[in-house]
Amino acid sequence: MSTAVAQKKGFGAFLWDYLTTVDHKKIAHLYLVSGGLFFLLGGLEAMIIRIQLMKPDNEFISAGLYNEMLTMHGTTMIFLAAMPLIFALMNAVVPLQIGARDVAFPFLNSLGFWLFLAGGVILNCSWFMGGAPDAGWTAYAPLSTTSPGHGVDFYVIGLQIAGAGTLIGGINFLVTIVNMRAPGMSYMRMPLFTWAVFVTSTLILFAFPALTVGLFLMMFDRMFGSAFFDVNAGGNVIIWEHLFWIFGHPEVYILILPLFGAFSDIFSTFSKKRLFGYSAMVFATVLIGFLGFMVWAHHMFTTGMGPVANSIFAVTTMAIAVPTGIKIFNWLFTMWGGAIRMTTAMLWSIAFIPTFTIGGMTGVMLASAAADYQYHDTYFVVAHFHYVIVGGVVFGIFASLHYWWPKMFGKVLNEKLGKLTFWPFFIGFHLTFFIQHFLGLMGMPRRYWKFLEGQGLETGNMISSIGAFFMAFGTIVFLINVVYTAVKEEKAPADPYDGRTLEWSIPSPPPFYNFKQTPLVRGLDPLWVEKSEGKKGMTPAEPLGDIHMPNSSILPFVMSLGLFIAGFGFIYQVDNIAWLSLVFIGMGITLGCMLIRSVKDDLGYHVHKEDLEEEGGH
Repeated sequence: MSTAVAQKKGFGAFLWDYLTTVDHKKIAHLYLVSGGLFFLLGGLEAMIIRIQLMKPDNEFISAGLYNEMLTMHGTTMIFLAAMPLIFALMNAVVPLQIGARDVAFPFLNSLGFWLFLAGGVILNCSWFMGGAPDAGWTAYAPLSTTSPGHGVDFYVIGLQIAGAGTLIGGINFLVTIVNMRAPGMSYMRMPLFTWAVFVTSTLILFAFPALTVGLFLMMFDRMFGSAFFDVNAGGNVIIWEHLFWIFGHPEVYILILPLFGAFSDIFSTFSKKRLFGYSAMVFATVLIGFLGFMVWAHHMFTTGMGPVANSIFAVTTMAIAVPTGIKIFNWLFTMWGGAIRMTTAMLWSIAFIPTFTIGGMTGVMLASAAADYQYHDTYFVVAHFHYVIVGGVVFGIFASLHYWWPKMFGKVLNEKLGKLTFWPFFIGFHLTFFIQHFLGLMGMPRRYWKFLEGQGLETGNMISSIGAFFMAFGTIVFLINVVYTAVKEEKAPADPYDGRTLEWSIPSPPPFYNFKQTPLVRGLDPLWVEKSEGKKGMTPAEPLGDIHMPNSSILPFVMSLGLFIAGFGFIYQVDNIAWLSLVFIGMGITLGCMLIRSVKDDLGYHVHKEDLEEEGGH
């Protein structure tokens, strides 16, 4: 009996620890678990879509439910799976790579996560409360503004709250990288992953407000009777497209750039070479970020903007292929002549190169405005988009998780199971999406619920659906690998791959204060510099002293809970004004927490150097 009580108390303490934590490494775990769950949910929605399209005139799900599946698959994968999984990697790695003890604002880091989770849960509550959003993940007006029921309202409120969390996270990492680098870590000595996160955080800062404005306008149209997107009342539906894509196209680079950085670190580590053309890679990353804001209207070639606007956006879209090409060649040159080790992380990274190149090639095809009139709204676009997002982002997330897993959890993922994850997923991916280019060229429109016999689309759709099952199998093997590794594998050393950057200089997993003494950075690949001189760890930049750490806090969780409650008030006050009381209750909780945070001194605590000396080691 006493053992059961002790175990229960242990779980309670564990739960409280994660509810209140402001430690970037634990917040990385929270992002990873929640993003992983949403990834599985989005994958399940994708499987339902592919089962529906397996054979002509299929009745597996209804047309209305298909629209909801399609909308929620896209929304979940972009906003609730890819973004948090990338934030998990950012949280786990960036402070360690720059020699910091935490991010600049640990409290805000926690708040960013809980806001994302509150928004994600609100969005998925729609399934149980009258129907999910059904206007596509881009929610074009007037389809979204006239959609019956509350599905699109859940979309608007959920993304507002989750987007606020992402914006907070982006600002936090921007300040962290500018202000918290270890002595000697100049900008041109930062690892490529940190550089990519720096550019990504800048994109978040400028792109997300456009989405916020668009969602506010849609919220007022749907919930308060305004007419921003109502043509009959003098509104303009194209304004939504502009606002959405001014956010939506940089969002693609927000997703892919951190993984470009991760690939750079992985290629360098497993080729036993410095990254080829480091300064060119940095320049290309910044240029991609800059050009990413100049191409949004290539999604709108068919809306009638006119030949001048179409030509300008076509040229800038083609131009963005140049810095991406620089990166691809530099990765290849990094491997050229290197002592390559084919680990699972390296497999995913090498598979990414031809896959992403195909995605980029079809992107240049779509950038031709005249040709885009033919490709637009066909499965050709679906194939292109998935080659870039799955072939880039998902491959990158798998590569990064295999690479940094020992640093996050103290154990190296099993290599045999890792390769058994890779091959079915890789083969299944190409089976699923390569054939869709041809389905699109044969005239199959995207977002259609069913196709008919005799249209020549049966074989392609069947191959595509079979590929989806291969991808699902690979994902299941990865989950088995996670459990197997946790139970069976040995504890990982601090530096299992003979790494080059600062995160491999401290134990796996790191102590809660990261670095006992702030390291002194003496060049690019700082750990490699020390190793080349025969040293075992980093040279410290300071004497051993007390370490100042932030206090845990439940306030970020409670603030997000307040917005979660207020969200339902906003959605349902249209039906019954009594629901408006939830808005005041929820906002009262959130504002109350903000007031407490403002007036309460939170000075943190100190880890004394005597305690550090007792621990020994670095």
